[in-house]
Amino acid sequence: MDESTEMRPTAQVLPHELPASLREAGLTNWIREPLDDAVDRRRRIIMPPAAAVMGTPASACQGALLAEARHPDTAFMMGDNPALPKMPERPALKDFFLLRFGPIPRTHLLQSARVARENGLGEEVIMACLLHDIAIAGLLSANHGYWGAQMVAPYVDAEVAWAIEKHEALRYFPDESVGYSYPQAYVDYFGADYTPPDYIRREHEAARKHRWYMTSRLVTINDIYSFDPRVAVDFEEFEDVVGRNFRQPEEGLGFDGSPVAHMWRTMIWPNNFL
Repeated sequence: MDESTEMRPTAQVLPHELPASLREAGLTNWIREPLDDAVDRRRRIIMPPAAAVMGTPASACQGALLAEARHPDTAFMMGDNPALPKMPERPALKDFFLLRFGPIPRTHLLQSARVARENGLGEEVIMACLLHDIAIAGLLSANHGYWGAQMVAPYVDAEVAWAIEKHEALRYFPDESVGYSYPQAYVDYFGADYTPPDYIRREHEAARKHRWYMTSRLVTINDIYSFDPRVAVDFEEFEDVVGRNFRQPEEGLGFDGSPVAHMWRTMIWPNNFL
C-alpha cells in the first residue's frame, strides 16, 4: 500500500472500547452509532436525564459519558435524533400523539377518550380523558397529573386542566356512589399494602369539595377501562373535539412563548444534552 492510499481520509467511525462502568450500568444504548447517511459520521451520546437514573447504578456514570464525548468522532446529542421521526416546524397536538408518544400510552389515551364519548359524556370530560396521561406519554410518570395539567393549561379550559391535575390524587380513593373502586391494577403495580402519601390524601379531600370534582372523577372512571390491546383507535376520531377544545398556537406547540413551551420542546428534542 503506497503512502497516498494509506493516508486517504475515511468516513469510518473508529470504534471505542466503552469503559466497564458504562457496560455494567447498561448504558451502551445511550451512545448512538451514526446512520449510514449521517453527514458528519459522528457518534451521538445521549445523557440520561437525572430523574430517570437517580437511585440506580447509572447515576454514577455521568463522568464516563462526559469522557466519551472527548473523542473527536463523538458528540452529545443536540437537535433531531435520527432515531425519532422529525417533527414539523409548527407541531400540533396530533403530531405529538403520532410522532412522539409510544403505542401503549397513545392507545390508552385514545381508548379512554372513546369510552368517555360512548358513555355520552361532555366534551370537557372527553378532552380531559384524551390528555390525562399526556405527561406519562411524553415527559415524566412521577406526578404526571400535575405535569400534564401544566402542559395543557394555556390551551384548554380551566376545568379540563383541573380535572387532569386532580385525577392524580382521586385515582387512589374509591367513590362507590359513582361506581369507582380502587383499581386492581394498582394492587398489582404497588402492592396491597401501598398507602398514598399525605399530600395526595389532602389533594383528594380538597378535590371532593370542588365544583369540578365529578369532571375529574369521570376521568378516573373512564381511565381504568381503557387498556384493551385489541382495540385500535385513531386520533382522527377526536379531531373535531380537539378542534373545538384545544387552542392550537399558530407558531406551533413549543414555539409560542407560553410558560410551558419548554415542556413541548423537551418532547420535540427529548435527547438534547442541554
